Amino acid sequence: MALLGIGFLAFISVAYFAYGKWVAKQMGLDDKKTTPAHAINDGQDFVPTSPFYLFAQHFSAIAAAGPIAGPIVAVQNFGWLPALVWIAFGVVFIGAVHDFTSLAISVKNGAVSVAEIVKKVLGDRAGFAMMIFIWLALNYIIIAFSDITIGSFISGTEELEGSVLSFNPGGAVAAASVFYLTLSILAGLIQRFINPPMWIMTVVFVPLSLVCAWLGTYCSNWLVFDFTTWVWILVTYCAIASVLPVWLLLQPRGFLGGFILYIALGIGMIGLLFGNYEIMQPKFISFDIGGMTGAMFPFLFVTIACGACSGFHGIVCSGTTSKQISKESHCHSIGYGAMLAEAFVAVIAMVMIMKMTPAESAGLKPGLIYGKGIGEFLTLIIGKEHLQLATTFGAMAFSTFVFDTLDVSARLGRYLLQEIFKLKGKYTVLITTVSMAVVPLLFLLNMSGGSWGRFWILFGASNQLLAALTLLAVTVWLHKSRKRIAYTLLPMLFILTITLWALGSLVLGNWKASQGFDFALVNSVGALLLIVLAVYICGIAVKQNLFEKKNQR
Repeated sequence: MALLGIGFLAFISVAYFAYGKWVAKQMGLDDKKTTPAHAINDGQDFVPTSPFYLFAQHFSAIAAAGPIAGPIVAVQNFGWLPALVWIAFGVVFIGAVHDFTSLAISVKNGAVSVAEIVKKVLGDRAGFAMMIFIWLALNYIIIAFSDITIGSFISGTEELEGSVLSFNPGGAVAAASVFYLTLSILAGLIQRFINPPMWIMTVVFVPLSLVCAWLGTYCSNWLVFDFTTWVWILVTYCAIASVLPVWLLLQPRGFLGGFILYIALGIGMIGLLFGNYEIMQPKFISFDIGGMTGAMFPFLFVTIACGACSGFHGIVCSGTTSKQISKESHCHSIGYGAMLAEAFVAVIAMVMIMKMTPAESAGLKPGLIYGKGIGEFLTLIIGKEHLQLATTFGAMAFSTFVFDTLDVSARLGRYLLQEIFKLKGKYTVLITTVSMAVVPLLFLLNMSGGSWGRFWILFGASNQLLAALTLLAVTVWLHKSRKRIAYTLLPMLFILTITLWALGSLVLGNWKASQGFDFALVNSVGALLLIVLAVYICGIAVKQNLFEKKNQR
């Protein structure tokens, strides 16, 4: 097990300095050019940020539940070897290239969104179709992640199921999350108006963020509400957080969340190196285990999703991160490097189940497997007698990862609506913020808690298809700029084929499973709409290319 972890780290390290640098050379990064963060620098969304600070914020925004849940489910269904191979080669040649190029091209084009880039290279109709596609994807993200978060606030996360605790696990997670957000705002205010050295901020606030998790267990009865109340609270929070200046919440919260991820990774490495665990899961199980999503092709790639490639990352890269890039060269470490780090998060999640036998892991949810694994690894440091405390930390850390994604998605949705309707003026922010909150609010109010799984598979497929469309836009931009395109064209064709295949299966499977107007029917129609939008955008790209070739003759 230790050799596997060390080997993977060596592989992605070589990839960063070899293939990543080669891709950077193809993109023509130039630090002499003024980035949008400096050109606009409005103190609201456009803020030049040091790469150390921005890396943690970006890493926290892109690494949520996806790279943890997906790999564990993939190992359970298909075996650890197919999952590991896809994560390793997928992240180096597809996922990290997707993140890096979407970030760099956004910076080179005024920090506009992926949809605006599609509009620029393929025309208004394709750009509008891409905006609708992204808007649908963001709503799936907010609905699924809100339901997961609310569930953890009510009953505690999966990791705490069946535990005998002296506190309310749901209330503890809720209180810890509120303390964490409050601490983030305090850090943002201090950084903005006092501006102490970064090392002081790190030394003081990172330990305090861990104290928030511990303190939540002592205030576990402060925030005990039902599902509907939490829906209103969480959607309201997302709306407010999406309009706050990035320096007040998004940057400091992302910075602290990034360090929590670093700590989780560190604990995972300690378990790998010193736990003396053996691989107990089979290398390979089957090409098809049955059911709607049981075929390895295409569903292995959709299941793992964020651990190897994620379209959501492109939205983050071009929506918030590109507005804070201080120098073009920083796109390499933040775009390519953060995606490689997320792949390591996925491998650590795989290790949590690989040390269990199939009988031990049968029927267990990914969150429970991950939380227990982190707890066991942490006891190598603090002692086995503190297993309950260690598992509780794993539970709250997992909830923090999920929670961080929500207001980022709401902010990105606000940007998108402003671009779609070209809204300007005094009330633009208010109108777009309320509009972005309406659909998730209506869905959540008509759902029962724990319904997120009904949307998760479609989220994974739409997420990968979004990555393919982003790579399509990048490829067209590179082609128009007279640059090499093979390193984005080939990954785009692979992901496009796999995800259209997966979505087609979901359309048919959900249609057959529907009983009137239910979530299965909604998922079927949603998947079909995503296919239509994707095919439409690809059709415009092909038609445009053929038209250009005809004119060249």
